Amino acid sequence: MNHTISNKIENRDAIVAVMGLGYVGLPLALAFAERGFKTIGFDISEMTVEQVKNGETSVLDVSNHRLQTALFEGKLVPTSDPGLLSQVDAVIICVPTPLTSSHEPDVSAIESAVSLIKAHIIKPVFISLESTTYPGCTREVIVKPLVETGKHLDEDLFICFSPERVDPGNALYHTENTPKVVGGISEASIQIGEMLYKQVIDQVVVVSSPEVAEMSKLLENTFRCVNIAFMNEMSLMCDRLGIDIWETLDAAETKPFGFMRFNPGPGVGGHCIPLDPMYLSWKAKQTNFFSRFIETAQDINSNMPKKVVEKATNLLNEQGAAISKSKILLLGMSYKKNINDLRESPSLEVYEELLSKNAIVEYCDPYVPFFKTKSGVLQNSLDWETLHLKDFDLVILLTNHTDFDREKINREASLLLDTRHRSSHKMPVH
Repeated sequence: MNHTISNKIENRDAIVAVMGLGYVGLPLALAFAERGFKTIGFDISEMTVEQVKNGETSVLDVSNHRLQTALFEGKLVPTSDPGLLSQVDAVIICVPTPLTSSHEPDVSAIESAVSLIKAHIIKPVFISLESTTYPGCTREVIVKPLVETGKHLDEDLFICFSPERVDPGNALYHTENTPKVVGGISEASIQIGEMLYKQVIDQVVVVSSPEVAEMSKLLENTFRCVNIAFMNEMSLMCDRLGIDIWETLDAAETKPFGFMRFNPGPGVGGHCIPLDPMYLSWKAKQTNFFSRFIETAQDINSNMPKKVVEKATNLLNEQGAAISKSKILLLGMSYKKNINDLRESPSLEVYEELLSKNAIVEYCDPYVPFFKTKSGVLQNSLDWETLHLKDFDLVILLTNHTDFDREKINREASLLLDTRHRSSHKMPVH
């Protein structure tokens, strides 16, 4: 283990760089800054950097007051200047890893981060990748290109993978009290990674390799994806059989062992659940292994927005109305309750599908004041407090925000499709 880096970490003299100031990177950068580490918050977006410099952020789990305090104390240095990386002892990469249009991993942001590290790091450094990716990515995309520059593992480079486990909007679990998995490329890398993360996180879970750590993240979210898909399929089955899925779930949940509740909904959203299983499936196919569970789960979940629109069409037909030209209100656009995150939100798919049916669609979401449609048209949210639900032919509840008063929904909605069990009626209600 490099005693210079470890001693600096122990004395909190180490300079830490967090690359990416989004919903993962900014809370982590603040955690290090608040514990006395000089922390460079790097982002290629000058707009993001300027916003952070001004003490403002749209990251839900970071208050402006907390951010402003760290800036005032001088421990957090937001920048888009990669030259500052030459100062650092540790780099933590928290950049986006989306899928390509062909549903393959897009690790270009990681590659760009590595290119900056190659160009500017001039002394021994610890590097940790937190971005979700496939097993083997740390070795392929970080270790290999850096070693090819002539740097040596356990002398110039100490490298780990430590998957982010951020749950936006979770009031109970946050960066500091969510256990941190760390898998290093060597024993020395593991020791430094464990030491660094223990400065800011309550529990560090060490595993034997980056591949185990990479796989653990994909396993966590694929588990959720498959179980949500199963419940979505059960909801469709119960609907066909005339059985209330929610009452059924409540009954099943009374079993004190052997049952874990997952809820159905209009689909899955966020960065992790829709994408992580595809990373795993893609990697498995390279070894000629095909996961039927993942493929089936993805098919069920991705088709749920269309099922919602089918149900909406049937409900309107039963009232003697066509979906074309019907006034439809969507309650909630974010992918889960009480947050402003639209990434992969099934509500967006429901919106577009309804538009394709020539419906007149409006939405209300206290957390999402506006969004752009696929065609680039700006849509603005209606105000919940002044909203008259009875003015719409159909109301579809897509996100279970606590702001949506169930009494108002029950009182005013003449026709309701509740995908989240928010109202007090059996679903759907006529």
